[in-house]
Amino acid sequence: MRGSLGPQRTWWNVTKYSITVEPNYAFRTIKGSTVIAFEAIAEGKIMQVDLQSPMEIDSVRILKGERAQGYKTISPNEIRREGNAYFINTPGFTKTDKGQIVLFFSGQPRVATNPPWDGGWIWKKDAKGRPWMSVACQGLGASVWYPCKDHQSDEPDNGADLTIIVADSLAAIGNGKLLEKIKLENGRTAWKWGVKNPINNYNIIPYIGKYATWQDDHAGEKGTLSGNFWVLDYNLEKAKKQFTRDVPRTLKAFEHWFGPYPFYEDGFKLVESPHLGMEHQSAVAYGNHYMDGYMGMDLSGTGWGKKWDYIIVHETGHEWFGNNITTKDIADMWVHEGFTSYSETLFVDYHYGTPAGNEYLQGLRKGISNTQPVIGTYGVNTEGSGDMYPKGANLIHIIRQLVNNDIKFREILRGLNSHFYHTTTTSAEVERYIAEKSGKDLAKIFDQYLRNSELPVLEYKMQSGKLMCRWTHCVPGFNLPLRLAGADEWIFPTTEWKNFTLSKKQKSNFQPDKNFYILVKNLDAN
Repeated sequence: MRGSLGPQRTWWNVTKYSITVEPNYAFRTIKGSTVIAFEAIAEGKIMQVDLQSPMEIDSVRILKGERAQGYKTISPNEIRREGNAYFINTPGFTKTDKGQIVLFFSGQPRVATNPPWDGGWIWKKDAKGRPWMSVACQGLGASVWYPCKDHQSDEPDNGADLTIIVADSLAAIGNGKLLEKIKLENGRTAWKWGVKNPINNYNIIPYIGKYATWQDDHAGEKGTLSGNFWVLDYNLEKAKKQFTRDVPRTLKAFEHWFGPYPFYEDGFKLVESPHLGMEHQSAVAYGNHYMDGYMGMDLSGTGWGKKWDYIIVHETGHEWFGNNITTKDIADMWVHEGFTSYSETLFVDYHYGTPAGNEYLQGLRKGISNTQPVIGTYGVNTEGSGDMYPKGANLIHIIRQLVNNDIKFREILRGLNSHFYHTTTTSAEVERYIAEKSGKDLAKIFDQYLRNSELPVLEYKMQSGKLMCRWTHCVPGFNLPLRLAGADEWIFPTTEWKNFTLSKKQKSNFQPDKNFYILVKNLDAN
């Protein structure tokens, strides 16, 4: 029920979420409400709303129309729970009808055991023993803590508000911009945040702790982009040093390659988090401990990955791929992670040169297993292989070589973010767009690297001074052209043996360009 779109989900479209949450740190419980504004896009009566056990929906009210009749309380007899889904019997809606459903919820949400990979609500203490809370729920689903339509295909068209109620001694940060702070009784404050743009459910996240903040705006392609940074108070100085160095050059590189930052109205934020990091839209989670690389490591092993903060670069890249362009099904998650992993290469390329970027990208290959396809199974909320990160990046790099023109390649990347701006899409649609704009036949290449687990092997031998070669361990009809090392010299192998005349240099030392992620087998050596 999580991964599929049944009839109780498809008749209504979410237009806005308004969420209120109040955590109880001592008991690890939360309570609150979700107001879902929606529009009927077909006739419907029964509505599926998701909330994962042990969380519970306590009561439901619904409004049909523009407040003409007021809210109606739904009787418990009209609500049926099946696993992590609630089926609510509404008064019935016809196409174009508008409404709001208010869901009051409470309980002890699943506790994250290894966030962000094994997610849930995070209850921690900072280094001074003070409460520090947040959530990480990609894949697991936002319904782990609040009621929603928990499917990537339906983002709220008009954005979302998040009100977080905490003790006066703490700060509460959410997505977008701070709309108001309201002093409540019993030493509590309500912090209300809002985003104007569509946002994925799992990106709506509270951060609660003893935060300090500063503002540092960015002069970007669309004007002034507000930049706000929230970190634990005792990390303020080291955070200013790290963020001031890497955030401006990250935004500059990515606006060059991908186009304007997609959420100028909501601003850009980095928020220190009690886990490594996540791409929470306009409130990016940062937990890399102010170290260069990935927790101090260079994932490429080349040295280039230690010249910048991995979490700042990678998670900011998701603002374009994952947040601006979102796949309808998590099976296509490579569109998020492959392009964002490649954004690291483009960052290195922009600031240190193309040879450095190529070296970094090639170094990431050691993390590829080639045991499962990159694309997962559709309709069951299952992502594909973890190879989607480095293998997806290498696939995009291959396409860059085939385009063989960085001006045109950059136009494709920027075009993706313009054509799919603030929408949900599919891998197939992204593949078609790239093929059309590149003018290349990429169908078999996408199939090989996304839907087949094996790495293609170029078998070759020399015969009468000519190269004989073919592709094996590949999908039928695989036809990847190859540039040869050291020159703009190309061959066009297929799955059948073909002959090619080589330059004198290549005859003596045949070698494909290392920017193509393939295996090469010399049959003459056997």
